[in-house]
Amino acid sequence: VFQGILMARPEQVSDSVKLAQLWLHESERVYHDRLASAADQKKYKDLALEQAKKYFKEMSPTTLMSEPLIFCHFANGVGDKTYDKVSSTSDLSLLLESALKDYNETHAVMDLVLFEDAMRHVARISRILESPGGHALLVGVGGSGKQSLTKLASYTAAYTVFHIVISATYGVADLKEDLKDMYRKCGLKAIGMTFLFTDSQVTDERFLVMINDLLASGSIPGLFAPEDQDDIINEVRSTAIRSGVADSREALWGYFIHQVQQNLHTVLCFSPIGDSIRVRARRFPALVNCVTIDWFQPWPEDALASVSKRFLSDIDLGSDMAKASIINFMPYSFAAVNKLSARYLEAERRHNYTTPKSFLELIALYRSMLTKRRGEISESVERYVSGVQKLKVTSEQVAALEESLKQKAVEVEQKKAKCEGMIPMLEAEKARASDEARHANAVATEAEKKQASVEAMKSSIEQDLAAAEPALAAAAAALDSL
Repeated sequence: VFQGILMARPEQVSDSVKLAQLWLHESERVYHDRLASAADQKKYKDLALEQAKKYFKEMSPTTLMSEPLIFCHFANGVGDKTYDKVSSTSDLSLLLESALKDYNETHAVMDLVLFEDAMRHVARISRILESPGGHALLVGVGGSGKQSLTKLASYTAAYTVFHIVISATYGVADLKEDLKDMYRKCGLKAIGMTFLFTDSQVTDERFLVMINDLLASGSIPGLFAPEDQDDIINEVRSTAIRSGVADSREALWGYFIHQVQQNLHTVLCFSPIGDSIRVRARRFPALVNCVTIDWFQPWPEDALASVSKRFLSDIDLGSDMAKASIINFMPYSFAAVNKLSARYLEAERRHNYTTPKSFLELIALYRSMLTKRRGEISESVERYVSGVQKLKVTSEQVAALEESLKQKAVEVEQKKAKCEGMIPMLEAEKARASDEARHANAVATEAEKKQASVEAMKSSIEQDLAAAEPALAAAAAALDSL
């Protein structure tokens, strides 16, 4: 508690009330945050209020316990390491929203909803990271924001976050190499680092042996080979001697480990589900004894409502009343499932876990179903509109055709009447043509007869000529002889 109190500068604690609030805050961080249940946390607050009334009689309990009772290293702005009290929740929100925006510009984007509980966790994690040799154990179900809030808190402290990348071949040797790399950066280059380690990354229980040693003393046996230790000692010798460290192997190595402890902060993110955390705490006591514990309780209803509002704000949900009803229904349905899960546990002795991730999946499911349904309705509307448009066009075309048919019918009647008027004339012409045809046939018949007579006459003449040709030839011969 007093280690935390000493992080504040004297000029920041200007009066006895603020000093008492600082004491209450640090006590809450040390004792309250380790408690697993909301009921125990409430008992602690009642006890703290009782002690405040007992030992700070001249101060108003309301003033002492006024919210937000939050001290952090970025109360006066990110980058200003002054450990001071946050003036209001809205100011804290502005600070962290700005930090999140800056973070997203240079890192993978985190779409966080910074409701009050989330901001309190960021302040708690930041306090741990800024503490000399501070390590954290964040306990909460999956999806509660432990890793994301750690990254944001590390950003406010200007720390680099490192987490191992698990693969099928990642083993103890790989973890050692990663740890050696972090040790060199923190111990030789004084780079502030956050080692983010989750229970899902414990693919080999031997990992926890090294993590346990790291938390307990900062020194991991066998991490560096003797020749590597010699190189490190030679590299830190001049800096260490200037700091007043004796020029001996043990002292120089101790200086290196001290630098590592000052700059390397481990944040463990474990889930309380199952017995693994209890078993590991017994086997590796430093996981609990050498860390500051922060329990992530189930999101309160106002937090759920804030998250719901954030992720549904960009969707058109109709009127303001309808939108508010839908947003409020999300936390209501989540709470209803939690109640049913409790009844299910009592009746069947089986757990049904609902996590913040489940709530986010509920909202995502609603969004996807709404988008899909709206798409189907939109397609149906488009089909109906297209059908109506086609019917309208067809109706207009039919009307135009009907009008055209009416005009054509009038023209047909006119032409029909004209044709009917021409029928007598055509019949007379037909009769005259028939008469002329008969006359022509008669003339043709007579001509054929005359042609036959002429042909007969021609044939007779040709015969007579043929008969006369010998006599004509004889006469011509007699004439020639004369």
